[in-house]
Amino acid sequence: MELWIYFTLLAAFMQAIRTAGQKQLTQHLNAMATTGVRYIYALPFAWLYLWWVADYRALEIPSLNTQFLQYALIACVMQIIGTVCLVAAFKYRNFAVATSLAKTEAIQVAVVGALLFSASLSYMGWFSVIIGVVGILLVSKVKFTFKDVLQNPGAGFGLASGLGLAITTLLVRESSLALNSDLLLSAAVTLTFMITMQSLISIIYVYCQDKQQITNMFNQWRLCLFVGLTSVIGSIGWFTAMSFQQAAYVKALGQVEFFITLFITYRIFKEKISATEYLGMLLIVISVLVLLLWA
Repeated sequence: MELWIYFTLLAAFMQAIRTAGQKQLTQHLNAMATTGVRYIYALPFAWLYLWWVADYRALEIPSLNTQFLQYALIACVMQIIGTVCLVAAFKYRNFAVATSLAKTEAIQVAVVGALLFSASLSYMGWFSVIIGVVGILLVSKVKFTFKDVLQNPGAGFGLASGLGLAITTLLVRESSLALNSDLLLSAAVTLTFMITMQSLISIIYVYCQDKQQITNMFNQWRLCLFVGLTSVIGSIGWFTAMSFQQAAYVKALGQVEFFITLFITYRIFKEKISATEYLGMLLIVISVLVLLLWA
């Protein structure tokens, strides 16, 4: 298999675990503090990874040009917004449903990418993305209507999370490519830069919003460290995969994350899985097979 596939599968696995940890954190921290944890506790690991990649590839870290800074800074803000919306959605929907709403990111990446970045897909690529999203909608058993979004804050937060993360995904790829360097190294530079900036933004915002949350973040250091570590490993997977392949294809394959999410839903949060959800899972499998074999 191609390298980007391995990194995507790693990212999907770690993201599902990290998201479960974030849901646990919502019992102790507010939405912004829970979001900040994934950056602040991930920061030292990101710098260590960058140092290792530069040393392993025997390359100098590329300079940060204007185009990179523009893309990366916007991506920083959009990822924070997307994550805050996802965490907020947990308060209105169960774990699997909140995650599935955010996973409309896959189709949003394809649409926004085609409109703004000329990242067009093949016919089978579009088919794979659409079938995968339909599968997720079946699994979540959520009706996506304009009325539902207006009346249910959870639906709105979930969809907003998907859009924010979709824009982030596209900008991460553009940021990495803008460095015109070795793709593995440019992905590591993009990751480290974004996590550094997001850590600063998060801790300043949380401090100004509610100082007590800073104390709570240290009191819950074990769970916070778990979220930070799983987050940075997942991000390494996403950033690297998106440097090697179009973002829409990466996110389409990344929908396998939902299998892990459902397992966590069933085993940890004791939420039942219905026949409709199993049908949705089958469509996701078909989506992935189409992507890997024909797209």
